Amino acid sequence: MHFKKRPSWAISESEVTPESVYLNRRMFMSGVAVSAAALAAPGLVLANSKDKLAALDYKKANQYAPNEDLTPYKDVIRYNNFYEFGPGKDDPSRHADQLVTDPWTIQVEGECARAGRYALDELLKPHSYQERIYRLRCVEAWSMVIPWVGIPLADVLKQLEPTSKAKYVYFETLERPEQMPGQRSVFSTIDWPYREGLRMDEAMNELSFLAVGLYGRELPNQNGAPIRLVVPWKYGFKSIKSIVRIRFMEQRPKTSWEMIAPNEYGFYANVNPEVDHPRWSQKRERRLPSGIFSPNWRETEKFNGYGEQVAHLYKGMDLAKYY
Repeated sequence: MHFKKRPSWAISESEVTPESVYLNRRMFMSGVAVSAAALAAPGLVLANSKDKLAALDYKKANQYAPNEDLTPYKDVIRYNNFYEFGPGKDDPSRHADQLVTDPWTIQVEGECARAGRYALDELLKPHSYQERIYRLRCVEAWSMVIPWVGIPLADVLKQLEPTSKAKYVYFETLERPEQMPGQRSVFSTIDWPYREGLRMDEAMNELSFLAVGLYGRELPNQNGAPIRLVVPWKYGFKSIKSIVRIRFMEQRPKTSWEMIAPNEYGFYANVNPEVDHPRWSQKRERRLPSGIFSPNWRETEKFNGYGEQVAHLYKGMDLAKYY
């Protein structure tokens, strides 16, 4: 990984610049890079910081940034669905410290010229990091706005040289029950490992992103360390965490939630307020942080507000049928 732990002389988290200052919207929208000190602090800092921070492409990265408040870091890391650690929203933050993420390898398979097992560093090293501020919309009708650090998915897939037969990309999450208590549960309905997939044109879209950090820090275990997918126009369960396998396929892969409840969770899972979940409406979402007396409801946008970048992918498709 291109991160190192905070040195002993670094300031404490109570002294760091608040997120609202760190991610000043005017700086981002104008394409001006924030300072290295602001990006590196707090907690964990980027290794080789001068090179990596200089490589962050702020102008390109932030053309997608919504004109909305960011979800506070504490909420991003404490409110998660990561069933490998348990079904509760706080289970990942309580149990994910058991997960060992270094060393980490990813198995590449299928219709590509460069199949094989890669150390994570091998896949990341050729690329410069970007910071992308994206909305995250859960199928459960809650949402966040998160500043991710990582690289475009297309950049990694291109280096693996998929063949003309590769019509889909399949992803798989780590299966390690001794460190992931949710995988040991007799009550789990998921057939581990967790599986997800994208059509090739979706995977190569400019928005599809592999995240290795958020808020300028190393990606926390509970958020999918050390590397996860972020597909911001789809419901959150498509953004698979802790990836250990990438397979290029000619046939559409079966995905985990599609196998569990195909009438509720389709392969495409595009955010769509016009198509309700069988058990609740998708017309509104609860933007975190929220509470009983301040639920912070807002209208859901089609494709989560990214229609300009992705609507062409589904031209002519019945999105109520291909949900």
